[in-house]
Amino acid sequence: MATASLMTPLGTRAPFFSLPDPSGKLVSLSDFAGSPALLVMFLCNHCPYVKHLQHHLAKLVAEVQRRGLAAVAINANDPVRYPDDAPEKMAEVAKEVGYPFPYLFDQTQEIAKAYRAACTPDFFLFDRDQCLVYRGQYDASRPGNPMPVTGSDLRAAIEAILAGKPAPAEQRPSIGCSIKWKPGNEPGS
Repeated sequence: MATASLMTPLGTRAPFFSLPDPSGKLVSLSDFAGSPALLVMFLCNHCPYVKHLQHHLAKLVAEVQRRGLAAVAINANDPVRYPDDAPEKMAEVAKEVGYPFPYLFDQTQEIAKAYRAACTPDFFLFDRDQCLVYRGQYDASRPGNPMPVTGSDLRAAIEAILAGKPAPAEQRPSIGCSIKWKPGNEPGS
């Protein structure tokens, strides 16, 4: 069932994280201090909404990283119930797709809760001060609709922040698969 992002309030400070990639290397929020923009993405391996845009996303991020964007992806899905989202599978997907950013595993799901991530994909763009300036959809394309994958919504926000301008005021929620919470770990429980 499709789930919409919760549209965390703009201006929210990026919650701290220190999470491992599939090889066990820790990556922390502080590793991105001083970046003019930071994109935190909640992705997973099995979601058709992520699969729909993952190759385009890898290319877009690689392009804007050369101009200062820092980026990181986090998978918070329960790998017991969803084995395709286990860390070893994350490493395979990252290599196959060519992700130019760290792909981290949130085993406790505490980071997903702190960011108020609700779906995959869910995008959070922070400015130089790590304050939220954009949260929302990649673009209007979805699996099964005729819209092409362009990344236009996210790209417009990134371009604005890298140019020292405000992100677009109109921001539409991302739509995707719900985060696969561990039993009893759902937000509010």
